[in-house]
Amino acid sequence: MKSLFDTNIHLTGKVLDLRLQRQNVVMSNLANITTPNYKARRLEFEADLQAALNRDARGKITRTDEGHMPSTFAADGFRGDLVKGFKHRIIHGEDNVDLDKEMAVMAKNTLMYNALGTVMQKQFEGLTTVISEGAK
Repeated sequence: MKSLFDTNIHLTGKVLDLRLQRQNVVMSNLANITTPNYKARRLEFEADLQAALNRDARGKITRTDEGHMPSTFAADGFRGDLVKGFKHRIIHGEDNVDLDKEMAVMAKNTLMYNALGTVMQKQFEGLTTVISEGAK
């Protein structure tokens, strides 16, 4: 059965979920900024997402043969990897989380989340237009 939604809506929804998870990880890092021996965490998913979409490092779709169509993305089996224990800055044994770095990650993540939300909104507006024009 054909779906009313194209596959991009499912992909965009999955990436929105991962961006929300990343925001929660950054907030956890900021909440523990003065906690002794706390190691900041990261949620990395972009490289795995590109691999799942069968794209190369420059963002272009890869194919082994010119006659092959690119593979489709299955959002159900994809998730981000939580990275623990990476090298961090320590000041006098107290600062285990770099505030500037965390704020930069949060700002970039917020911009990307909002952009994806706008893309999703435009897709639904397009569907609404199609439905309302078809009813006339």
